[in-house]
Amino acid sequence: MAGVIQLTVRHPLSSPALSRLRDRSPGLAAGLLAGAVAAGLGLGALAVLVMVLWVSSPYPDSGPDGALHVAAGLWLLAHGVELVRTGTLSGAPVPVGVTPLLLPVLPVWLVYRAARDVTDASAEPDGPPPVPARTAWTGVVVGYLGVGIAAGLYCSGGELRPHWGWLTLCLPAVTASAAGVGVWAGYGHPREPLSRVLAVVPGRVRRLVLGTDERARLGAAVRAAGAATAVLLGGGALLAGVSLVWHGAPARASFLQLAEGWTGRFAVLLLAVALVPNAAVWAASYALGPGFALGTGHLVTPFASGPAPLLPPFPLLAAVPDPGAGAPQNWAAAAVPAVAGMVAGWFVARAAVRRPRPGAAARARWSAGQTAGVVLLTAVVCAAAVALLAAFAGGPVGVAALARFGPLWLRAGAAAGAWTPVCALPVALLARLWHLRRPAHADGRAERGAGAGSTTLTGATAKGAKTVDRAAAAKSKSAGPADAGRAEGADKVTAPRPAVGTGDAEADLYDFVPAEDPFPTSFAEPLPGDRYDDDARTSRWAPLTETESQPAPAPAPWPPADQPASDRPFTGQPPMDQPATARPFTGQPPMDAGPDSRPVCSE
Repeated sequence: MAGVIQLTVRHPLSSPALSRLRDRSPGLAAGLLAGAVAAGLGLGALAVLVMVLWVSSPYPDSGPDGALHVAAGLWLLAHGVELVRTGTLSGAPVPVGVTPLLLPVLPVWLVYRAARDVTDASAEPDGPPPVPARTAWTGVVVGYLGVGIAAGLYCSGGELRPHWGWLTLCLPAVTASAAGVGVWAGYGHPREPLSRVLAVVPGRVRRLVLGTDERARLGAAVRAAGAATAVLLGGGALLAGVSLVWHGAPARASFLQLAEGWTGRFAVLLLAVALVPNAAVWAASYALGPGFALGTGHLVTPFASGPAPLLPPFPLLAAVPDPGAGAPQNWAAAAVPAVAGMVAGWFVARAAVRRPRPGAAARARWSAGQTAGVVLLTAVVCAAAVALLAAFAGGPVGVAALARFGPLWLRAGAAAGAWTPVCALPVALLARLWHLRRPAHADGRAERGAGAGSTTLTGATAKGAKTVDRAAAAKSKSAGPADAGRAEGADKVTAPRPAVGTGDAEADLYDFVPAEDPFPTSFAEPLPGDRYDDDARTSRWAPLTETESQPAPAPAPWPPADQPASDRPFTGQPPMDQPATARPFTGQPPMDAGPDSRPVCSE
């Protein structure tokens, strides 16, 4: 029996770590399931939306199978897959390549969450080890692509069919990128992947561009480029909104003309909202200078706008500037990239100066030349981001004249790369000098303010202490001998002790007014620690000693001796001439009693 118990205790599966590993699902299986669930959730959300619109439509032109085909096509379009529309009036297939940029938000976020959660990284130090990064990434990508290929096969027989070349290119790229970021976030944003990417660049080029602190410079460039891109998109959205309000009447007419029932208008409104980020990118490209194309041969720029082809009525297309030469209000759009470049320069300048310690002067992290190099790196990152957004925001919506629709991504990226250093470099250098000088002055002002405040506080404390001393002196003069003794004892207890080796200003810091006793007593009792000191004992016994040493005054006779006994008032005591044996007991010793009969006063 003991041997069986011993073998059971020594079983390898009895350890806590192995038990947790046994209870947890394998990493690859969990990744496959998580990827499939993420794809199913995104596809299901679009299917529910399309089915609700189909059910509520008064004149549906297809059955539920057609609605599900449209939902699958929109889900693939959200990943950048170009679709082909077959049900046209001419019978020729027409490509649809404009992806609403608000549509990919849900699928990309689902892939990211699935990859982050499948790593199963524990926050506790003694927790189980996380799933390997390659295993988690592979499981999520394979599971997601399996559902994506099935959706492509399903909608290939509908009116919106996927282009298989774009399907094999865009769907894996978007899925792999989102899953990679999710796994990286699940591991706590380690720096090793960035080091591996930088290791691909030759050493001489890396040291020339990034220097020795490559991570700091690259991080500063990415943050500055992100801020500049955000300002560009925000300014583009502002320009699109102003132009839409300026052309409010054509936009309202196109909205009412495109659909009659509330279901159709609601669908048009949803499509317009999903295309708002596209409009912001288009307006940002317009502000940068290259503009955007509304078909072959029709380029809209701040300087000139060609004649537009026959376009379908749509509210956002009504905001396109009128054909003709550009006016000063069109040229004012150049303020958007200028402000974006200034913001990028400000971010680079903040990163170029180390944060100073309190009371110390600021120190430069990079020289002026190195700061200019970071600005150029920021321009490269910003150009890549703008080019990528412009490529996703546009695409073909037909053949012939509508084969080019949207920003010219290569020109837009080059323009962003040119605007950024021109506007960011002066701001970065000037702001760097300002940051190097400003913290020292600010700390000096803070120190002077703190010194003035401490001086005021010290003066107020000393003034309060002097007031208390004067009040105590006046009280001691008006008090009797007993009160003087008690005051002397109290002063010895509450008097502050000046610090050794310090000046009067530092000693005043310890001179405070004692708090009032919430339970006052009729006598001043010294602290328990000083109760048996000689000074405390003397202060306690001084009032009693002085009282006993003074002779007691002779009491005046009462009642007067010349008053007859019959006229004397009753005082509760027998007359003085009555014998002591006949006197009643009054609780007090007789007046003629000896000194031994007096009560003893003890402490």
